[in-house]
Amino acid sequence: MRRSALALPLCLLLAGCTGSPSRLGDGPSREQDAAALQVKLGQEYMLKGELETAQDKLRRAIELDPNSVDANTLLGVLNERIRRPEIAERFYRRAVELKPGDGSVNNNLGVFLCAQGKYDEADTHFRAAVDDPFYRTPAAALANAGVCSRQAGQRDRAEDYLRRALELERGNLIALAELANISHSRGESLRARAFIQRYEARAEPDAALLLLGLKVERQLGDSKAAERYARQLRERFPDVELPSEESSTPPS
Repeated sequence: MRRSALALPLCLLLAGCTGSPSRLGDGPSREQDAAALQVKLGQEYMLKGELETAQDKLRRAIELDPNSVDANTLLGVLNERIRRPEIAERFYRRAVELKPGDGSVNNNLGVFLCAQGKYDEADTHFRAAVDDPFYRTPAAALANAGVCSRQAGQRDRAEDYLRRALELERGNLIALAELANISHSRGESLRARAFIQRYEARAEPDAALLLLGLKVERQLGDSKAAERYARQLRERFPDVELPSEESSTPPS
């Protein structure tokens, strides 16, 4: 599994991308409003790659409002980017403590834990994300759960998650790519081709999917289709080494 398959747009990592939660029965306090502004600035600096400045803004947000879910989430993201996983995990877990039933923060923690190889715990949080009736993108959590399960060697469980993701979102690109890989690994070339074609109808494939398409078409004996994939790889990814005919055989 490619780590990037689990990555999400920065805004989707937040609990709604709306700043700090309001107090029960009242609007946000002055401190919460100020913290929300710092979160917004921190997010903007992260998007520009100015991580040190972003960290300063997010730390200030935490000082103003220690219960800001978005500030904790973004500090988790930032520390993961600068390769401080222990600190990142602390912030991700704090966000879940603050909103334990929230789909977004559970999905975020699941993605992080999967990257750390903590597959069973990651699966628990993915399932919690899907169980949130107000979570707007449950297909994303299901797709992430599928990717993580495949990495953990749970191929049947992975396929179940990925098919459920497609039931909710027919064009989920992660699920389509992963199911193509699973089908190929089982020697189901026609099924793999179908998933690849569905992906291509919605987005431009990356190098990994083009390589898979090349192998699948070689297995099916379609030399023209195989050459089409090879040509795209040569043109778009000249540094990628094309596989030999023998390496196109699906793994046992």
